[in-house]
Amino acid sequence: MKKKCIDIITMGCSKNLVDSEHLMRQLQECGYDVTHDSENPCGEIAVINTCGFIGDAKQESINMILEFCERKERGELERLYVMGCLSERYLDELREEIAQVDKFYGKFNWTELIAELQHEYNEDIAHERVLTTPAHYAYIKISEGCSRRCAYCAIPIITGAHKSRPIEDILNEVRYLVSQGVKEFQIIAQELTFYGVDLYKKQSIAELVEKISDIEGVEWIRLHYAYPSKFPYDLLRVMRERKNVCKYLDIALQHVSTKILKKMLRNVTKEDTYALVERFRQEVPGICLRTTMMVGFPGETDKEFEELVEFVKWAKFDRLGAFAYSEEDGTYAAENYRDSVSKKKKNERLDRLMEIQQRISTRLNYEKVGKVYRTVIDRIEGDYYVGRTEFDSPDVDTEVLVNVSCGELEIGNFYNVRIVDATEFDLMGEIER
Repeated sequence: MKKKCIDIITMGCSKNLVDSEHLMRQLQECGYDVTHDSENPCGEIAVINTCGFIGDAKQESINMILEFCERKERGELERLYVMGCLSERYLDELREEIAQVDKFYGKFNWTELIAELQHEYNEDIAHERVLTTPAHYAYIKISEGCSRRCAYCAIPIITGAHKSRPIEDILNEVRYLVSQGVKEFQIIAQELTFYGVDLYKKQSIAELVEKISDIEGVEWIRLHYAYPSKFPYDLLRVMRERKNVCKYLDIALQHVSTKILKKMLRNVTKEDTYALVERFRQEVPGICLRTTMMVGFPGETDKEFEELVEFVKWAKFDRLGAFAYSEEDGTYAAENYRDSVSKKKKNERLDRLMEIQQRISTRLNYEKVGKVYRTVIDRIEGDYYVGRTEFDSPDVDTEVLVNVSCGELEIGNFYNVRIVDATEFDLMGEIER
């Protein structure tokens, strides 16, 4: 008897991706063939894991749902299910507006989908996943939700308060993944510096990272999504002392003007922010800092924007992403502030900020020429092996290109690579024999 095929489509962030990977493992155990983000979905059943963070992401998720609704109307699909952040937030509206969907699930009750398909959720494999990433790296989600109440952010509305996973549960998942060949771990959370406060009554991220680094076979640990207020500085000690903890930190600073930070409810000042960046670099020499900035927040005048520009020029972040403020339903900002900056002005500020960062990133890349970096090889693409250094996270950061003429390299292995040239986005390297 032919197995039924289920197509899983993941929208949004790596935290959603982890949920999809766990769901895929459960569905495999139930006897289904499962595909992920297939270019040509052809399964009898489809599950769309949606994003509900900002306007563009919500619209992309809705468009994807409607596309699969059309497939169902043409008779190409038997059943369609929707899960994730969008349906967590707008469950009633979606049920009313898109009747072609067989059932909607939220962010946390997706396990009920197994019962809907007439199977039982298997607790014995709860920490197992079907990796959608290359086999040598994986994302590890250490918590759900967020207890920070930034004025612009809808995440706490969607996910609720921060909820940490127990340390031993996380370690068991890491051990399992190591046994499957995973060497590199991206530690992710909506806000990882709050980790442990709910379970252990203290910030426990440093302890967790140390314990993960003790596991044999863990080659690299990289940290994503920190928060600047009350930063746990013992994490920097771990980063400095442990060779398999990458000198890399993703921390969304959002702005630098004290006036704007106060309106954003960020609990830090301009002085705090400058001091934080200085301390990172003092305690962890050579640290790679990735951040996100927002322009056009209500009340941001040319004066506050120029403060941000000067800060970015001073800080010289290795990586910087930026986006224009958009009002999100139910947030403090939407209910208390007027969206006072025009769309034209927001886009002008965004373009200027990213032009400045482009010059910084290009210069920092050229400074790597002549240096040797330990590099993991992710894939072959055309005439090049494509890899990353410890300062580069998958999909979002600089890649290292090594010509295939260098000889055969093994995907997922580490090599010493000398950088011989650079562009804004890529480094060109040669294997150091």
